[in-house]
Amino acid sequence: MLKKLSLATVAAMGITTSAFAAGGAGKVENIDFSFDGPFGTYDENQLQRGLKVYTEICSACHGLKFVPMRTLTGSGGPNLPEEQMKAYVAEYPVNDEAANQHLYDPVEDEFRALTPTDHFPAVESAGAPDLSLMAKARAGFHGPYGTGINQFFKGMGGAEYVYSLLTGYTGEEKEEAGTILYENTAFPGGWISMAPPLWGDDVEFDDGHSTELEDIAEDLSAFLMWTAEPQLIARKQTGFVAVFFLTVLSVLLYLTNKRIWAKAKGKEE
Repeated sequence: MLKKLSLATVAAMGITTSAFAAGGAGKVENIDFSFDGPFGTYDENQLQRGLKVYTEICSACHGLKFVPMRTLTGSGGPNLPEEQMKAYVAEYPVNDEAANQHLYDPVEDEFRALTPTDHFPAVESAGAPDLSLMAKARAGFHGPYGTGINQFFKGMGGAEYVYSLLTGYTGEEKEEAGTILYENTAFPGGWISMAPPLWGDDVEFDDGHSTELEDIAEDLSAFLMWTAEPQLIARKQTGFVAVFFLTVLSVLLYLTNKRIWAKAKGKEE
């Protein structure tokens, strides 16, 4: 069973989307993710590392209740071998039983083990938001006057915001109304009640990949982008095919129109 670490955090990982629309976001750093651009794709190894970071660190307080566990095997995602996925699911602990009563077996009078058809457990006891759609919820409002122009031209979106928030702690703290606040350059207003969840060297990767703060923050951000947009690559491929056929159709329509009106234009001349 994977080791789980508790986090002393009960606060949200962001603010409402309306605040971003009003241009209230802090400093968001542009990251060159593999899935950026019209032809970008998810890096399977990076998603697997991000899954491990989420499991060992974030899952104590944040759920992924909209993500089916069986999707961990799908192409375009972490693409775990089926047997590895089943073993991972079977050993995944349910921390918040109150939020997952559908797993309770009255016959056995205990909570049953998760199966691949289940979603990741919800976590409500910590008071922290669910991360299933967090990367998408925080996308699109970076740039002058909240226009989203940076996302359009640079590919900056929710994954960049998550990364910037995870790496944006300055180490400064203050107390307000009995709550400890932590200075964060990415969070609107500059102060957040969530303690730094990552410090660097928090996990160990089987592939020997770097565990520096920036690297594991990037892996986790990519994984949360996948949970929010699991069909991102398929949509890009579909969009490319659609644009190709529309271009061909436009050329054919132009040539057909030119041929139909060629005789009429010749008589006018």
